[in-house]
Amino acid sequence: MRTTSRGLIAALALTPLLAGCFAPSDGGDGAGAGAGSGGRLRVALAVPPVQALSPYSNDATVMSKLSVAEGLTALDKNGTAKPALAKSWKQDGDTTWTFELRKATFQDGTELTAQSVVDALDHAGRAEPKPRVLSDVALTAKAEDADTVSLTTKSPDPVLPLRLASPALAILSAKAYAKDGAVSPVGTGTGPFEITRLSGKAKATLTRFDGYWGGKAKAPGIDVSWIADGTARANALRGGEADIAEWIPTAQAKLLAEGTRHEVPSVRTDSLILNTGSGLFPDAGLRAAAREAVDGSALVDSVFGGYADPAEGLFGPAVPWAADRRVKVTGRAEAATTAQVKSKTKGRTLRLATYTNRAELPEAATVLQQQLEKAGFTVKQDVREYTQMEADLLAGKYDALVFSRVTLLDTGDAVDYLASDFTSEGVYNIPGLKDADVDKAIRAAAAERDTERRQEKIMKAEAEILRTDAVLPLVHEQAVQGIAAGVEGVILDPRERSLVDVDTRVK
Repeated sequence: MRTTSRGLIAALALTPLLAGCFAPSDGGDGAGAGAGSGGRLRVALAVPPVQALSPYSNDATVMSKLSVAEGLTALDKNGTAKPALAKSWKQDGDTTWTFELRKATFQDGTELTAQSVVDALDHAGRAEPKPRVLSDVALTAKAEDADTVSLTTKSPDPVLPLRLASPALAILSAKAYAKDGAVSPVGTGTGPFEITRLSGKAKATLTRFDGYWGGKAKAPGIDVSWIADGTARANALRGGEADIAEWIPTAQAKLLAEGTRHEVPSVRTDSLILNTGSGLFPDAGLRAAAREAVDGSALVDSVFGGYADPAEGLFGPAVPWAADRRVKVTGRAEAATTAQVKSKTKGRTLRLATYTNRAELPEAATVLQQQLEKAGFTVKQDVREYTQMEADLLAGKYDALVFSRVTLLDTGDAVDYLASDFTSEGVYNIPGLKDADVDKAIRAAAAERDTERRQEKIMKAEAEILRTDAVLPLVHEQAVQGIAAGVEGVILDPRERSLVDVDTRVK
């Protein structure tokens, strides 16, 4: 349940409106100077592209949020796989599945075929680094005929249809894939909106793709601006420069008009990630001391304005089966005392990182710094925009990271998140965790076909991960999306994978 809002709401009320966030585009792309000109949607997104919207980076979700590209499957509101580019599928054995394709056309005019699916999935499998969704599976695709694809995994993968719904496994036309490994969704997807222009990390122009198999979109196009500053996104909505602004900071939420503020239960958990591979926190006693020091409940009202719940684990209230199956954490290391912390870290600084794309995180980092210093650590913060620091995070150049993660983002299946973030070979293993018992528990969950038993094994794996103190859950967020009056059909998605579709429009 939400708690009463108080704290920082008034502090940012006088922040000036940032002019020019949605400058009119030039050329014949249909964008105009007026608000919602021609019925085009103006969308403010938070995280600028890292790799020119490559599906193999965190940019992948932009393609699903804006309905640019699709996979073989999609997720329904209950997290179940539903048809997308594949109209049906069946499992032929423990490791083989067959998918029947629908008739669809790529935005460059070429037809979707079984071979184009095979080529797209082969490119994803060869990508360096691999997409997170493939971190725990080896996938082989074969065209059986023009409209039939068989997919084989080395070991049983009972949630393969969920995996194929990942934005990272979007099927793009042959034109998308360059010889050097670069991938571009500009004009190469199958969705109802086509990217016609990408202007660096600032703007993109999308036009309606009238050849979409699912029908003609109600909006003629979308003008996208990436605005990393959360207050500026809120101001763009209030000032009439945006129709949709994602991730409104909680300190700004109450400043929005009642009808433009939309609260969404989220599968997003904010945590303190500790680097177990280098620096201070290979020492289990110091990790335990950090765990004893930090208190996520102190952030709920002061930083999140009540739009959060104290974390119970990696999975919060928006994952309804987690609470009843949660496993008690045992076997944790004994926490170093304050005196021991000071002795072990003498002359060494705890490098605490976070990023500005979510406005609450720098504020949370300041609170955590005070908590950690009280426990004997000397702390120095490094706060930047996410795309400027992702490579350093994955390279282990920080001791700790205040991190916000959508736990069911990649597939809708929690095992994929656990495998990518916490196994020894995980491609998004920011804590550098290498623990045999954690790996074993995650493998056991991955192999389980029965839904309830799989959930039970996921929660056993959660307990193994928490035992290591590599991740210290702080809060489970509630997302706030800003939607202007007169805009309808915006998707309020707890997984943060969808935002605009064929029904979204300016009335």
